[in-house]
Amino acid sequence: MATAGKLMRAIRVFEFGGPEVLKLRSDVAVPIPKDHQVLIKVHACGVNPVETYIRSGTYRRKPLLPYTPGSDVAGIIEAIGENVSTFKKGDRVFTTATISGGYAEYALASDHTVYILPEKLDLKQGAAIGIPYFTAYRALLHSARAKAGESVLVHGASGGVGIAACQIARAYGLKVLGTAGTEEGQNIVLQNGAHEVFNHRELNYIDKIKKSVGEKGIDVIIEMLANVNLSNDLDLLSYGGRVIVVGSRGPIEINPRDTIPKETSIIGTALYSSTKVIFAAFAAKRNQIIQDIQLSSKKKKKL
Repeated sequence: MATAGKLMRAIRVFEFGGPEVLKLRSDVAVPIPKDHQVLIKVHACGVNPVETYIRSGTYRRKPLLPYTPGSDVAGIIEAIGENVSTFKKGDRVFTTATISGGYAEYALASDHTVYILPEKLDLKQGAAIGIPYFTAYRALLHSARAKAGESVLVHGASGGVGIAACQIARAYGLKVLGTAGTEEGQNIVLQNGAHEVFNHRELNYIDKIKKSVGEKGIDVIIEMLANVNLSNDLDLLSYGGRVIVVGSRGPIEINPRDTIPKETSIIGTALYSSTKVIFAAFAAKRNQIIQDIQLSSKKKKKL
């Protein structure tokens, strides 16, 4: 996969651990794209929490050492491998999954994980699309099958996936509630599509949510920290409501009987379980989603 003599700068990890194991090297070989692969000159790279878990060695999937971290990048196609017909050198693109790692000057990716970057987005924005927006789309529209007119609570809405979920939900006509732990976070959530926001560090914030939604409850909850919130989530749901677990950092004790009276569901979701068909479905809708998000934002500012 390496070229003869052409080198680049990249972050390398030689042992699992804290941020100090990230090493900048300038002697890393530039990859050569093979069959159905493209080489991207990286202009911006997304940084996701999962990458810190992998780096620390605590994630269930561990790469072979040494490796270059990073999944989401945006940049310009530098070269294409055999049987690549969708892209050409010079295309502005983003990817959801690099092969060689994104914390580098060049990154290799399979062509089916690469997408043309819409003209309305710059390269920095493109690097933020991959894991956050594809995960939010999968959780909200594929796993929860949310639809216009329903209500959604994004529990932990000020992070990347949370912001994406708020934007997409608002664009699709849902009533959007979010939570965040700081005043700055709450403002960000409101600016990105939420109709209401609650401080999840307040002792009585669950009561405030209940008062806001009334007896019906919430149709969909996108949950970022299930080991803390899942029991409360079940109490907040409407009849037939769904909790979509995006993240959890440990165990929690719940009473399964809480799912029975309202016939509610707890559904886990993982982006890496998505098939090519699911990725293609999102890719086909992404321009419309981006347009809807922008229109929704303009309407909100006028109100």
